[in-house]
Amino acid sequence: MAQNFYQQAVKDVEKELATSQTSGLKSDQVKQLQEKNGPNSLAGTKKTSIWQRFLAQFKDFMIIVLIIAALLSGFVAQEWTDAAIIMIVVLLNAVLGVFQETRSEEAINALKKMATPNAHVRRNGQVVVLPSTELVPGDVVLLEAGDVVPADLRLVVTKSLKVEESALTGESVPVDKDAAAINAAKVPLADQVNMAFANTNVTYGRGEGIVTQIGMGTEVGKIATMLNNADETDTPLKRNLNQLGKTLTIMILLICAVVFVVGFLTKRGSAPADKLAIDMFLVAVSLAVAAIPEGLPAIVTIILALGTQVMAAHKAIVRKLPAVETLGATDVICSDKTGTLTQNKMTVEQLYYNGRVQQADQEITEDNRALLAMILANDSKLDEADQLLGDPTETALVQYALDQKIAVRALIDGHKRVQEVPFDSSRKLMSTVNENDGQYFVAVKGAPDQLLERVTQIDLAGQVQKITAAQKDQIMAANQKMAKQALRVLGLAYKTTKQLPVDPTTDNVETDLTFAGLVGMIDPERPEAQAAIVEARNAGIRTVMITGDFQVTAQAIAERLGILKANQDDRVVTGSQLDEFSDEYLQKHVRDYSVYARVSPEHKVRIVKAWQAAGKIVAMTGDGVNDAPSLKQADIGIGMGITGTEVSKGASDMILADDNFATIVEAVKQGRKVFSNIQKAILYLMSCNVGEVLTVFMMTMLGWDILAPVQLLWINLVTDTLPAIALGLEPVEKGIMTRLPRGKKSNFFSGGVSSSIAYQGILEGIIVLLTYQLGLNMGPHVGNANMQHGDALTMAFLTLGLIQLFHAFNSKYIHQSIFSKQTFTNKWFNWAIVISALVMAAVELPFLTKFFNVTELNGIQWLIVLTAGLSMIIIVEVVKYFQHRLGQK
Repeated sequence: MAQNFYQQAVKDVEKELATSQTSGLKSDQVKQLQEKNGPNSLAGTKKTSIWQRFLAQFKDFMIIVLIIAALLSGFVAQEWTDAAIIMIVVLLNAVLGVFQETRSEEAINALKKMATPNAHVRRNGQVVVLPSTELVPGDVVLLEAGDVVPADLRLVVTKSLKVEESALTGESVPVDKDAAAINAAKVPLADQVNMAFANTNVTYGRGEGIVTQIGMGTEVGKIATMLNNADETDTPLKRNLNQLGKTLTIMILLICAVVFVVGFLTKRGSAPADKLAIDMFLVAVSLAVAAIPEGLPAIVTIILALGTQVMAAHKAIVRKLPAVETLGATDVICSDKTGTLTQNKMTVEQLYYNGRVQQADQEITEDNRALLAMILANDSKLDEADQLLGDPTETALVQYALDQKIAVRALIDGHKRVQEVPFDSSRKLMSTVNENDGQYFVAVKGAPDQLLERVTQIDLAGQVQKITAAQKDQIMAANQKMAKQALRVLGLAYKTTKQLPVDPTTDNVETDLTFAGLVGMIDPERPEAQAAIVEARNAGIRTVMITGDFQVTAQAIAERLGILKANQDDRVVTGSQLDEFSDEYLQKHVRDYSVYARVSPEHKVRIVKAWQAAGKIVAMTGDGVNDAPSLKQADIGIGMGITGTEVSKGASDMILADDNFATIVEAVKQGRKVFSNIQKAILYLMSCNVGEVLTVFMMTMLGWDILAPVQLLWINLVTDTLPAIALGLEPVEKGIMTRLPRGKKSNFFSGGVSSSIAYQGILEGIIVLLTYQLGLNMGPHVGNANMQHGDALTMAFLTLGLIQLFHAFNSKYIHQSIFSKQTFTNKWFNWAIVISALVMAAVELPFLTKFFNVTELNGIQWLIVLTAGLSMIIIVEVVKYFQHRLGQK
C-alpha cells in the first residue's frame, strides 16, 4: 500500500485500495481483506502470570545474597529465628514488588477500550452499521459530530468537519479537515488535514473517508507497538542496590574467610580440630549475617512507601515505589504543553475594537457589536446549569461574555437565529442571520484577512463609517501583533438588513459587512507553572517543553513560563527539523533546545533517549495517548490524573491527581528527601556493620576471646531495624531544593557517605576494643581470669550494641552538626532509640545473662560502657567541624 495517502488525489486512493467512494467495497472483497489483515483491533503484550512476576523479584543480587545468608544461618548455625526473619523480609519485599509494579499491558488494554464499538460503513452501495473491529482497508466510513474515528481514514468528503486530535497530536484546538490532496513531503501528523486518525473525536460537521490503515497499522497502533517494545528502564534505586549487594558480598566473603582461617590457626590446640573448625565456621557465618544489613530491602521499601504517602497528600499518586527516589534524582523534566503547562482551555485574552487593544479583564458594554457578533456567530450550547457545550474556540467566546456578566441567554433569545452559512475551510468564515425587532442582524466571524475582503464599513464607538485602506492596514497590523503573542485571532463583523436573504449563501449574506473587532484567544499557562519552573531551575533541573502545537504558540507560552528568554528562536525546533537530525547529532546537541513543536510520538521518544544518552535522568510528563511511549521510555513517567487518558496513566510511574505542574516540584523535594533518608539509613547500618566486622576481625587477629554468634545476631536484630526505619522518617533538610541533582553516576555512597562509613566504622571498632581492654583490667573480678574475661566480653558486647544507638544520632546529618533544634523533632526516632536501648540492655536481666553468655556489670562498668557510646557522638562532631572548616577554606 502507498504510505502517504494524504499526498494522493481521491481517485488515486480509490484505485490504490480497489474501492469506490460511492458504493464502497463488495462482500467478497471484505472477506478476502479480513482474512489477510485480521480484525481492526490492537494487539497487547504477552501477559505474564502472577507467579512469573513473583519469581522475577528474586533476580535481584542483594536478595540472592540474603537467601544464602538465611540458609547458612538456619542449616549451619542453627539460628532458625534469624533465618526466618531474613526470609520474611525477602518475601515481603517480593510481594510489595508484585503489588506495586504494573506492566505495559495495562496501557494496551486502555487503548483497546478507546475503540468505538460501531461504525457507519458504505458497502455494496448501502450504508450499514458494523462493529469497528470488522473494518478493512478500503471501507468507506461516514462520520458526524460525536463519532469516534474507527480507523485511519483518507477523507474524501468534508462538510465543516472538525476533529479533536489532542490525545494524539497534543494540539488543543480541533482541526479543520479538508479533502484536498496535500502536495508536500513529510507533513507532520497534525498538519495532515485530509486524514482522520483512529480514536480521535469528531466535534463538528460531517464527512466521509476511506479506511487506509486498521489495528496496529494505525497511528494509535504504532503507539501501541512502541509501548510493547519499549525497554524497561532500570531505576537509579535498583542500580544502587545491586551495586551495594555486589560490594557487600565480595567484602563479606573475604573477611569471613580471613576470620575463619586466622581464628582456626591462632586457636589451634585450644580444642579438638573438628570442634574448633565448626566453632570458627559458626563465627564466620554469624559475622556474615551480621555484616549483611538484611533489613535493608525492607527498610528501603518502608522509606519509599512512607514517601508515597506524603506525596499522595500532595496530589502525586505513585504507581511504582522506586519512582519516589528516581524523581529526586531528575535532571530534566520533559513536559507536554497542553493540559500540563497550560490549562487545556481556550480563553479570550485580548480584544481589538475602536482602534485599540483591550485586555479581557477590562469592561465591555453589552451593546458592543463585536461582543454581539461573537455570541451570535456561535454554535455553543448553554445547558440549564450554564455549562457550555461545543467547540472549545466557540465556548471560549461565550465564556468571556459570561465572565463579563453579560446576559447571554437574553441576547440569544432576543436574536432568534433564522438562517446560517456554516463554516468551511475554503472561505474560513461562518455567519448567522438573527431576527431582532423586525430586522435581521447578520453576525460573522472568521479569519481576519478573509473577513476584511468582505468589509466595506467600520464601527467606531457605535458610529459606522466607510472603512479606509489605512484602517484595514491598522487592523491587519493588530492581527499580526496578536498572532506573534501566540493568540488565535478571529475577526468579527456584522450588518443589519430588513430583508431576509432568499438563499443563505456567502455571496448573499457575507457582503457589505461592517468591521466590529478582533478577538485573540489562547490556551493559557497554568498560574502556578511559572513559579514551579523557577524553583526547578534553582534545584538544577532543566524544563523542556515538547508539544504537538505550532512553533509560534509553543515559543510564546515557553517565554511566558520562563522556559525561554525573549528572542531565543535558536532554542526552538520543530518535528520536521528533528526528522533531519541523526540520532548522533541530536544526542550531541540535545542541550541546545528547550522547546520542541509540532512533534510526533516517535520524536518524543527520541528526545527522551537523547537526554538519557547524555547521562541525564529524565522525567516526562504527559496526558495524551501520544505521550504513552515516551512516558514509558523515561526514567520516570508522570501522567495527568484529570485530563490524562487511561493509556498515559497506564504507562506512567506517577500520576498527578491535580494536573498541577507545581506538584512535580514538591514530588522532587520528597524524592530528594527519600534518597537522603535512605543514605542516612545506609550510613548508619554500614558503619555499624563495619564496626562489628572490625571488632570480631581484630579480636581474632589478636587472639582474644571472640563475641559469640548469639551476641552478634542479637546486636544485629536490635539495632538494625527500628533506628534505621526511624531515620527514614526524618523531615526534609533545609536547602535541599538548592542543591544540584546528584547525577546518574551517583549512588548511595556518594557525597562523603563512603568515607563516613569507613572512618566511623573503624572508630566504632576501636572504641569497642578499648572498652574490652579496660574491662580486662578493672572491675570486681580482677585476679579471676575467667570472670574478668567474661566482664570484658560483656562490656564489649553492650558497648557494641549501645554505641550503634548513639551513632544513629550522628547519621541524621552526614556533614552537618546534630546540635540543632531539628535533631529531636522526629518523635518516631526518639522512641526507636529508647526502645532499642532498653531491649539491648535487657540482656543484663538475671534470667537472660546465661542465654546471652554475659555477666552482670556494676555501676562503674556501666558508666564506662555509656561513656564509650557517648564518645562516638563527640568524636564524629569534632570530625564534622574540621571537615566544615576545611570545606570553607
